[in-house]
Amino acid sequence: MKKGFLDLLKGKFLVSGDAPKNWLFIIYASSLATVMIASSHSADRKVHQVAELNEEVRELRSEFVDMRSDVQRLKLESTVTNYVEKKGLTPSETPPKKIVVKTFAE
Repeated sequence: MKKGFLDLLKGKFLVSGDAPKNWLFIIYASSLATVMIASSHSADRKVHQVAELNEEVRELRSEFVDMRSDVQRLKLESTVTNYVEKKGLTPSETPPKKIVVKTFAE
């Protein structure tokens, strides 16, 4: 048992007669570990990207709501009246008249 453990620590399994089999397994395990690490980093990168995009969506939605409320406020008749009074225009005193066009049927 002690001899087997010392041989393992010294790396005799890498230079013994069946070493190519051991080397192939080590290369295979190393390549699998590399692929797993790369996959994990890729997944982490995507999670961070999704979080950033969600934050951007929240900001844009907030900006949209603010702009919509500003536009609704600007469309009010009182706001338009105040704005055009500054330009020297006033509302008409006489109401508009409806023009009806009659067409003749043939």
